[in-house]
Amino acid sequence: MNKKSISRLTAFLLVTMLYTACSKKSTTVVPQLTLSSSEELFIADGGTSAVTVTSNSKWNVSNTSTWCTATASVAEGNGKINLDVQANPGTSERSFVFNVSAGSISKELKVRQLGKAVPDSIPADASGMSSDAVTLAARLKLGLNIGNTLEAIGGETAWGNPKITKAFVDLAKQSGFNAIRLPCAWNQYTVVPGATQLKTEWLNRVKEVVQYCIDNGLYVILNIHWDGGWLENNCTPDKQTAVNARQKEFWKQIALHLRDYDEHLIFASANEPHVENEVQMNVLLSYHQTFINAVRATGGRNSYRVLVVQGPSTDIDKTNNLMNTMPVDYIANRMMAEIHYYTPYQYTLMEKDESWGKMFYYWGKDYHSTTDPTRNATWGEEADVDKYFGMMKTKFVDKGIPVVLGEYCAMRRNTLTGEALALHLASRAHFHKYVTQKAKANGLIPFFWDTGSLLSRSSNAVLDQQTLDALIEGAK
Repeated sequence: MNKKSISRLTAFLLVTMLYTACSKKSTTVVPQLTLSSSEELFIADGGTSAVTVTSNSKWNVSNTSTWCTATASVAEGNGKINLDVQANPGTSERSFVFNVSAGSISKELKVRQLGKAVPDSIPADASGMSSDAVTLAARLKLGLNIGNTLEAIGGETAWGNPKITKAFVDLAKQSGFNAIRLPCAWNQYTVVPGATQLKTEWLNRVKEVVQYCIDNGLYVILNIHWDGGWLENNCTPDKQTAVNARQKEFWKQIALHLRDYDEHLIFASANEPHVENEVQMNVLLSYHQTFINAVRATGGRNSYRVLVVQGPSTDIDKTNNLMNTMPVDYIANRMMAEIHYYTPYQYTLMEKDESWGKMFYYWGKDYHSTTDPTRNATWGEEADVDKYFGMMKTKFVDKGIPVVLGEYCAMRRNTLTGEALALHLASRAHFHKYVTQKAKANGLIPFFWDTGSLLSRSSNAVLDQQTLDALIEGAK
């Protein structure tokens, strides 16, 4: 064979080899995998269903569950995944995710199952509920508000605070608080906007935070806070029917979801309902009555749970003048009243001077400034604290109705420096100690308002030791 023939043969063999290689490559199967559904929902009773699998290769279902089985009808090609779900013995929704894979392709198949319905009413259960309101009030030494969080419009973190963690609640306990007030929104967490069915996820989240507190031995007051104002801004006859309907449905669901907790959990009807006169006061009393009826109707431990109702605008003067009767409760001595204290406003909350008055920086007879006298408080000092708290003692406490001082604090004036700042901070510490001390002396239960400046929600550290020391000292 000559060289020319060898070259031709070599070329032929190379072409043949390339053709064979390309032919083999073109016959390689590229896996394909699709599911007719990525999520299957089952009722509490359980049941079966099938999800169609479209594939051109081998596939399998992985992961195991104690309450749901997934069986492949074939091992290769088009087929089905047969799901068999057992009955859910609990009241909470549960879920599980199966992985369906074909080669390098993987799909998730989520199985959700609703919890069984909670009975709307069960027999009364007095276990763990032996304390009446007066007895319970004596155990609440010093409370902390976890403010601007669960009540934040737009979600738990919408107002700048991180989600409440167990570590933070641990810090609150370690810092000397034995009670927590949880301001909470509900209206934004309905399944359908504008309706009244609450999302299970939100009920579970609130329950999780309540559990953090209970695990620490803390007492908890849970309320419906401002919540967009659907109740607070509508204490008027024209809104009464609609608001009562929403109040009833919300509290029924809240009470059912948290019914098993003992007396460490307390429910509060509202926050700061805006009321100016007797007509509006009567409307507010109807909202409180609806709250009480809804909670009691669920039975169990809710038959004995201590409940809190708010005075008009939680203002002491208005409460003293307008709240001349309490709602009716079929069980005696299980009710508390609530007021807030931000007096004088120019010292506690006012952020800029107005035409009618200036901000106060210095509060208390021994804490006035000699160099900046225009910023000294001219009213609302120690004598007024004594007067206002004494009014609540006479109106409620002396009649066996404890009073929750649900909110109080004085803002820190960070624009001050040097000696002016030092005097202001000393004055502020005095305010917090004195208000706490006089609240306790008059039978009021103090809950300090904090949005993260006293105790850090992110670092779980004390940020304002001076104020914390004042609160602890005042609560002794």
